[in-house]
Amino acid sequence: MSRRRLAVALTTIVLVAGGGVAVTALGTPDHPQHKDRSTLPPATAPITRGDLSDSTQQDGTLGFLGEHRINAGATGTVNWIAGAGATVGRDDRLYEVDGQPVRLWYGSEPMYRTLKTGDKGKDVRQIEENLAALGYTGFTVDDEYSAATASAVKRWQKSHGLKQTGEIGPDQIAFAGSAVRIKEAGAASGDPVAPGKPVLTVTGSERVVRFKVSVADAKSAKSGTKVTVQLPDGTRASGKVTGVGKTAKPGDDAQDKTPKIDITVSFDDPKKVTGFDQAPVTVELTGETKSDVLSVPVNALLALEGGGFGVQVVENGTTREVAVELGMFGQGRVEITGKGLREGMKVGVPSV
Repeated sequence: MSRRRLAVALTTIVLVAGGGVAVTALGTPDHPQHKDRSTLPPATAPITRGDLSDSTQQDGTLGFLGEHRINAGATGTVNWIAGAGATVGRDDRLYEVDGQPVRLWYGSEPMYRTLKTGDKGKDVRQIEENLAALGYTGFTVDDEYSAATASAVKRWQKSHGLKQTGEIGPDQIAFAGSAVRIKEAGAASGDPVAPGKPVLTVTGSERVVRFKVSVADAKSAKSGTKVTVQLPDGTRASGKVTGVGKTAKPGDDAQDKTPKIDITVSFDDPKKVTGFDQAPVTVELTGETKSDVLSVPVNALLALEGGGFGVQVVENGTTREVAVELGMFGQGRVEITGKGLREGMKVGVPSV
């Protein structure tokens, strides 16, 4: 029976649902398709039994979650600004203008106006939520800036040595969704600023990893997919996919125009993750795992002339072909089932 080595005969192997495969473009003109079946292969490999995973590895970059600018909220001269790499939490200083600190509070709405008694809106609720979180209570957290709210603001202003007006605005507060890390300053001490002028570029304080996958491989990196990240210091950290881009675009490699999707990974325990910003890492996408299966190296497969696939079993100095059914592909191996196959049997493979 004639045969073809899968390693040279298969032009394309496409993984499909359920661990099966679709195979196209068999045969190449540069390799013989017929060999004497009695000829021993140049090398052998054992059939193994164990767990097989279709996990894949991707090159990624260690970074921080999100990036945005913080603009000045007052006109004047910068006389202090948080340094690059610093982490700023709720009620910590971001910068100072004319000796007036601008502090970070948490919220998604921008601080675009000076709030006073009688004002209403989502930004009012954010002010009250932060006051309550800082221990300045005595009001109902809602969308209305009441006299009780103004009283709490006065107590907050007194604690920071500020004039107790009961009003609060962008000259005192800037909002961000959570604690931020200073990426870079857009101004320096002594620089003049005005409302709307960028003073800081910040990121979230949470460490994340970003990488790209081709559109064809995007299903391997769905939201929630578990991953393991090998960090620059050699340690490994677990996490999961938390962000999947919605737009495919060519990668950074000028030679590779394949459309790719941006993927973001968050760590299960980000406090344990260290490393320089933009340091390279390796991301292992966990994928599916099948337990207690027989598998062989992918290059041990034969494409049989009559259709289907087989392996060349080597025993007692002779060979025989055994037809096999293919299962999961992963880690350079393929799951097989076939009559009489067992763990430890030797199968032919091309020389290394």
